[in-house]
Amino acid sequence: MEKLYPESGVELNPFVSKHYDKLMNIISFGKYKSFIHRAISDMQIRKEDTILDFGCGTGRNACLMMHYLGDKGFITGMDISETMEKQFTENCRQHPNVEFINRRIDQPFKLEKTYDKVFISFVLHGFPQNIRENIIKNAFSHLKPGGNFNILDFGEFDMHAMPFYYRIPFQKGECPYAFDFIERDLKDMLAGSGFGDFKEHLYFHGYGRLMVAHKPS
Repeated sequence: MEKLYPESGVELNPFVSKHYDKLMNIISFGKYKSFIHRAISDMQIRKEDTILDFGCGTGRNACLMMHYLGDKGFITGMDISETMEKQFTENCRQHPNVEFINRRIDQPFKLEKTYDKVFISFVLHGFPQNIRENIIKNAFSHLKPGGNFNILDFGEFDMHAMPFYYRIPFQKGECPYAFDFIERDLKDMLAGSGFGDFKEHLYFHGYGRLMVAHKPS
């Protein structure tokens, strides 16, 4: 599939898609799994929640979220990668209340239902700013009143002030859109689409962040 955003690091090639979870474990020196566990715990998922997972990838995060859901809970994973779709379907096969939709999250779309939570993990930073705004609008329109948008991504920080052991991997591994993202005020972005009542959970000295933004009731 041809990349719409040539400088993006989140439109993955087939090799990276196939080995994504293993690569993330290597890059994070084995800390990725515990980090994701903590962030999903901080989402305060209720048993009856319905969750829309933007850029759901291999289903690893969906399977972790399923531990917090009951029989009435439901997860819809959304991604454009056929490789990810195969992995998602295989990894989530034991969960009857999980589905996958092959669709772009960066362009307007309309599903038949709305959700209690929308979740997106390390995807938003990898797009141009105007496309990020499209994704945020898609999240807002697919949330129930009183629902919340959970954005797990980089925090706001000065890349040049990072310790070298964080800075060098970030500079080498991330796309130019990420350098722009860390300098922007995410709350302002979200407020522009109608979100409010923000809560933050910080990880890795603030370099990682779960931003929870609420849609008014």
